[in-house]
Amino acid sequence: MKMAHTCVRVKDLEASLKFYKEAFDFVESRRRDFPENKFTLVYLTLPGDDYEFELTYNYDSEGYDLGNGYGHIAIATDDLEGLHKKHKEAGFNITDLKNLPGVPPSYYFIIDPDGYKVEIIRQK
Repeated sequence: MKMAHTCVRVKDLEASLKFYKEAFDFVESRRRDFPENKFTLVYLTLPGDDYEFELTYNYDSEGYDLGNGYGHIAIATDDLEGLHKKHKEAGFNITDLKNLPGVPPSYYFIIDPDGYKVEIIRQK
């Protein structure tokens, strides 16, 4: 077995696509439109990775409550400081670099257009 995909529901599909493509270089791997049922599914992948991130856009939705059970998705990078600088210069909503007790900074968070947290971690 292996993980197939993660889904988040978005209120503005174009804003979400722009964010994930610009912030992380996600590419659209496939799209499924269901106009008769009023929703679109867009699957994104990172270059060299087959795991998919699904954006679900329901045409009639005014937005979603994030709730308190969702935490975040995580993306690993071998250039944590460089990506942090890129995100900061692009004006994205990010935190400072953070660390766990006793270790150097190894992660930060960025917030997408719907308020979802994405943790960026130093690749091991």
